[in-house]
Amino acid sequence: MKISPLDNFHKGNGAVFLEEEGWSLPAHFGDAAAEYHCVRSGAGWLDLADRAILSITGPDSTEWLQGMLSNDVEALEAGDGVRAAVLNIQGKILADVRVFRTDDAFLLDLNEPLVAGVLEHLDRYLIADEVEIADLSGALAMLSIQGPAAGTTLSGLLDAGSPPADDLSHGDFAIAGDRIRLIRATHTGEPGFDLVVPRRRLPAMAAEPAARNIPWVGLQALETLRIETGIPRYRVDMDAETLLLETGLDDAVSFTKGCYLGQETVERIHSRGHVNRRLVGLKAEGDVVPDPGDPVLDDDRHIGRVTSAVASPRSRCPIALGYVHRDYFEPGSAVTISHGDVTVPATVHALPF
Repeated sequence: MKISPLDNFHKGNGAVFLEEEGWSLPAHFGDAAAEYHCVRSGAGWLDLADRAILSITGPDSTEWLQGMLSNDVEALEAGDGVRAAVLNIQGKILADVRVFRTDDAFLLDLNEPLVAGVLEHLDRYLIADEVEIADLSGALAMLSIQGPAAGTTLSGLLDAGSPPADDLSHGDFAIAGDRIRLIRATHTGEPGFDLVVPRRRLPAMAAEPAARNIPWVGLQALETLRIETGIPRYRVDMDAETLLLETGLDDAVSFTKGCYLGQETVERIHSRGHVNRRLVGLKAEGDVVPDPGDPVLDDDRHIGRVTSAVASPRSRCPIALGYVHRDYFEPGSAVTISHGDVTVPATVHALPF
């Protein structure tokens, strides 16, 4: 079981841990509901130790990566970032990634449990190209600060400068003398910033008095926040059998760039004008929270399935993400969710909730 560099720090803060995909990370710090409201109204820290950073360098790196990812990385300048996906030849998702360009490299951020498969996939297409791929996970770790007060709070921690202003823009900064890469990014629908920090320096940075004034937020609150925001999660809401355009991640694909692996399928679906199923929001009546895998029905017709669900403080009812047939994409479409012996009325809802 892998643990965060902040494992002992979290234990000292009263964390209750959750084991998931080979990682042990804080589920909550005593009150998941309070942690949720902290992010919606102020600011809170997230431990994203289960993220990984791959470095892509070499004289052929731009052209090669352009052919391996779904989005246009050739257009990126140093300090820019973009969402993308690693696809197989059938156009199905092997990983959702974020790509950041620096002066001398591309940095790919992705879930750490996906790294081995992605590296194997990329190496298969690395033939005569002058490209080097390095896994920086052993040297770097990621934190995030999320919430409407994240920007002003973070400004008080930085040694100098102002946080990046545009989505996925990034740069080099320092906190208490430690060099970090700071990225403008949300995982919650609220303003936020990711901090890529030298792994060995993470405990000292978290213990800084100014940093300790910001509460910590566990995975339970994060799950509610990300579902309310309609952010799909790999191996929960999508996997290697999912087509990119089924997920609603339209900002992860370019329809004007040149050829890339999986493009033929993406372009065929795009020219057709629709997918046969798509990830949507579902707002349920009553207080029954659906389970992943629960069927979505129209009368007795099976039209989809739930992938993730929570009781939403914002919507004041159970909400879910799930796939439905294209006849039910329209927000307001009435459906039911079969939950054990219970039938739950629900409506399709636009994302985010």
